[in-house]
Amino acid sequence: MLENIRLSFQGLWSHKMRSFLTMLGIIIGIAAIIAIVSTIKGTNEQIKENLIGSGENTVNVRLYQGDNTYEIDYNGVPDGVPVITEETRTKMLDLKHVEGAALYTSREAYNVIYYKNTGLSGGKIYGIDKNYLNACNFIIRKGRGFCESDYKKFRKVVLLDENSSETLFQGEEPVGKTVEIQREPYIVVGIVAKSTKFEPVINSMEDYYTYAENSTGAVYVPDTTWPLLYGYDEPQSMVLKLDSVDNMTVAGKEASAILNGGLFSNDETLKYKADDLLKQAEDLQKLGQSTNTMLIWIAGISLLVGGIGVMNIMLVSVTERTQEIGLKKAIGARKGKVLGQFLTEAAVLTSLGGLIGVIMGIILAEVISRLTGTLVAISVPAAVLAVVFSMAIGIVFGLLPSYKAANLDPIEALRHE
Repeated sequence: MLENIRLSFQGLWSHKMRSFLTMLGIIIGIAAIIAIVSTIKGTNEQIKENLIGSGENTVNVRLYQGDNTYEIDYNGVPDGVPVITEETRTKMLDLKHVEGAALYTSREAYNVIYYKNTGLSGGKIYGIDKNYLNACNFIIRKGRGFCESDYKKFRKVVLLDENSSETLFQGEEPVGKTVEIQREPYIVVGIVAKSTKFEPVINSMEDYYTYAENSTGAVYVPDTTWPLLYGYDEPQSMVLKLDSVDNMTVAGKEASAILNGGLFSNDETLKYKADDLLKQAEDLQKLGQSTNTMLIWIAGISLLVGGIGVMNIMLVSVTERTQEIGLKKAIGARKGKVLGQFLTEAAVLTSLGGLIGVIMGIILAEVISRLTGTLVAISVPAAVLAVVFSMAIGIVFGLLPSYKAANLDPIEALRHE
């Protein structure tokens, strides 16, 4: 085998231009497939990051009315929806893949938060329990977070994120200052931010509206002071921290089932549901799947053309080396030996083309990324599979020439001119 490989490289080197032109179809086909697969994988990752956020292993379980989240601003506090107890929250921690659980309430923050004459027009206000910051991967940028006594003594303290802090204070130091929330004075004790910075890619108005809430800002108060601002016994939401993004769907369904078991509402449309962002991402990815498959098949046609080119050049090679084959068979070379030599040569030719194609595909994917701003993700399994597939093409399309060479009559081959 090693001798056959050595002879194959020797033959390729002695006909460099012919070998390169023969490999060109394989190179183009493999390069196109690698570029397409890398772009598809990158786009899918971009969709997932845009919806879920980079490094965000959290899922929200909220009260829905039909297909939409329950709007307490318009519908009031629903009957038959009890407050989620600490016992229920603790039960969530026993679910598989769940590493943390927290409770919160939330409202739109339009014109309810002011510092002097500056208001926060947009964003959200959250009433959070003592587990929320850790479950949602927040870190303290300035000041401090909420402590146990803030909850026990019903202190009117507030945390701002960086966006709401900049909007309200416009460069002024916020910690220690007092803001008004629903005309109630709250002292700013800290500035919080996600531990992993994430900047979504905005390509459409839908993307803008999806992320406008986060870009406007958020404000957090202890949930024990929430009744001072809005009302008692409001339905809460739950956020679960998971060990992996891929487990969002399963954990969300299990948590929803537990919460729905405690509902006593006469309204059958009221149900707790998980915000299944992973499923949304998968649905968006599937939208382009048929187009992506078609592109790969089109790129695969060039591989077929390349394989026919390999078959053609190997037939030419057999014709050119007829006397050499006849001599080998005359001195005792068996059919299998001759067949193996030519199959090896075809496989080496296409494998080398596949390897070059992978390199060219990676370069092409990076060029596409820089020109269009599209995220690419190089797929190592796809690259390995491409080289193996190109080798298989060499073997398949090299069979006919190799079989022809192996079955030459040695006497007729030696007479050939």
